[in-house]
Amino acid sequence: MSSPRRSVDSRPAGPGTGAGGSSGSPAHGSHGGGSGSGGRFEFQSLLSSRSPGTEPSAARLRTSESPVHRRGSFPLPPAAASQPPPPLLPEEDCMKLNPSFLGIALRSLLAIDLWMSKRLGVCAGEKSSWGSARPLMKLLEISGHGILWLACTAYCLYQSDSWAGREVLVNLLFALLLDLVLVALLKGLVRRRRPSHNQMDMFFTFSVDKYSFPSGHATRAALVSRFILHHLVLAIPLRVLIVLWAFILGLSRVMLGRHNVTDVAFGFFLGYIQYSIVDYFWLSPFNVPAVFALWSHQ
Repeated sequence: MSSPRRSVDSRPAGPGTGAGGSSGSPAHGSHGGGSGSGGRFEFQSLLSSRSPGTEPSAARLRTSESPVHRRGSFPLPPAAASQPPPPLLPEEDCMKLNPSFLGIALRSLLAIDLWMSKRLGVCAGEKSSWGSARPLMKLLEISGHGILWLACTAYCLYQSDSWAGREVLVNLLFALLLDLVLVALLKGLVRRRRPSHNQMDMFFTFSVDKYSFPSGHATRAALVSRFILHHLVLAIPLRVLIVLWAFILGLSRVMLGRHNVTDVAFGFFLGYIQYSIVDYFWLSPFNVPAVFALWSHQ
């Protein structure tokens, strides 16, 4: 005995269902009952509970709401597809990511400079290895102070009674003033801090003296020593003594912890250049008579 025929949703077929599959049920089309057309419709109804006309819009909504899209899985909208590619980084920015050989060399020199300054700062404090020599180093510091040199030069100029001596002293005063201005400008521009092991117990400091680069004592030592060697007639032992004074004064700045090695080295170079400037703009009664007008009326 054959079992009763069931529909797709496991319910028995109605009594009005004929052998040809033509009935009044809405699950069948109105074309008359072929089993092929009816099976296709029932298979579509199993896949989706929505009507066939609403499936494309729902698929588009699910695609847009998805948080992650795999590249190439869905077609891009026309606005996104027409966007230009991101601009490439300029060559300067790319070079910053890869430091050049010059940058590496400068950082290496800076590390060596700090290491040498720390090792040579043997008089930076009373408890340092050469702390007993600290008073002598501070005496050398006073011997190269700018205020002392300005005061002594102005006094000698006031007491001088010869035109040749006045001319030399006027230019020495001009050199010392130029040194103070240039060193103050460079310290204000560079703003390099003094070494960490330095003690701020210096004699008569200004606002820019809290900075380290360049060393004003080193520039003054190189400037004054070159000036004296060129314009004063001295014996050889005195000339050697002046050169030694300039060198030891620069070295004492590192030993006291006031400056780094590069501060003193650049200070010597700057002082040497400053004398060349003073020698080029040499003041005399012929080219600057107004400067010497004070003595002409006496």
